[in-house]
Amino acid sequence: MRRLIAQLARFGVVGAVGFVVDTVLFNVLRATVLRPEDVAAGPIIAKVVSTAVAILVNWLGNRHWTFRDQRRSATAKEGAEFVVVSLGGLGIALGCLGVSHYLLGFTSAFADTVSGNVIGLVLGTAFRFWLYRVWVYRPDREAVQDSGRGPDRSPERVRG
Repeated sequence: MRRLIAQLARFGVVGAVGFVVDTVLFNVLRATVLRPEDVAAGPIIAKVVSTAVAILVNWLGNRHWTFRDQRRSATAKEGAEFVVVSLGGLGIALGCLGVSHYLLGFTSAFADTVSGNVIGLVLGTAFRFWLYRVWVYRPDREAVQDSGRGPDRSPERVRG
């Protein structure tokens, strides 16, 4: 339990950095080159770009700090899995933003920020942490495949 709490704390710090990157970049893009008055899909495009940059920041932080003891040697595969899970989180944030902006008509910068970067973030964070922990950074997965032992690594599970 202590390890889980420490891991959640590190995940929170990395996520906070990613949140700042995502929110600042989203608002800069939305206020400048992707203004909704100039580009109809501006808020959505801005969210995709800002989240893509935040995904990179989060992957580096989580790989090298949060899950450093669990990272695998197959960096490309781990990175691809991280991106897949992160895109799921992006889908959640885009869904929240789309419903708020286009269906409910809350089109202010504040409403877009709350729907995409607060509500979407909370829902997406729970989704991402769970899948990072059980799929992307699952520590016993490679060891099990390499050793031929079961998840508990007990000798009686060795193929024979």
